[in-house]
Amino acid sequence: MEDFVYYGELYDLYEGLLTDKQKKYFQDYYFQNLSLGEMAINYSISRNAIFKQIHITVKKLEEYEAILHLYEKKVKLGHALQINNLDEIKKLIEEVL
Repeated sequence: MEDFVYYGELYDLYEGLLTDKQKKYFQDYYFQNLSLGEMAINYSISRNAIFKQIHITVKKLEEYEAILHLYEKKVKLGHALQINNLDEIKKLIEEVL
């Protein structure tokens, strides 16, 4: 379940860098909770082709995060909002910038 949330977050951040087909398959699998079999029937392609496309999309999202660190920065900024110590907040914001 944690993976679904994590990849959903990455998708929200990097959606614009994906192809239309990658978006469609990712949304069906992760957001609409369709099985590979259901997707294969809907798109008239093999389950293996669907699986490969989803795997490629997940790897791309991971690569984008490894380069840009937007999710990591978002988490740090969210953490900064929970802190009451101004010096700690400044330190976290400096790390993000």
